[in-house]
Amino acid sequence: MDYRSLGKRLRQERHKMHLTQEKLAEKIEVSDAYIGQIERGERSLSLETLVKLANQLGVTVDYLLHDSIEINDDHFLNQINQIMIHRSPKEKQLALDTIKMIFTHLDDMQNDSNL
Repeated sequence: MDYRSLGKRLRQERHKMHLTQEKLAEKIEVSDAYIGQIERGERSLSLETLVKLANQLGVTVDYLLHDSIEINDDHFLNQINQIMIHRSPKEKQLALDTIKMIFTHLDDMQNDSNL
């Protein structure tokens, strides 16, 4: 787990919301010292606290944990499978055709830039 990156992201989002550490701490019922330690990557936090922070800052937990999530081909395939699971065969084919079209376009752009 990359606690420093998590803390940095939390600090950025807190600043966007114009919240002090004290105000954020008050809203999620923890101490401001604890918020500071989390933001500096010095302390871990519970899942409950992470969810409270995400909700308060208006972001998702996966956004906050972005740097800690290992992304590989299986990850992408699982996401695609989750999206497609309750779709009709016609919808699945449309999605596949769209993906093919996107990659064809990307390949064409790359070929054009290599000229």
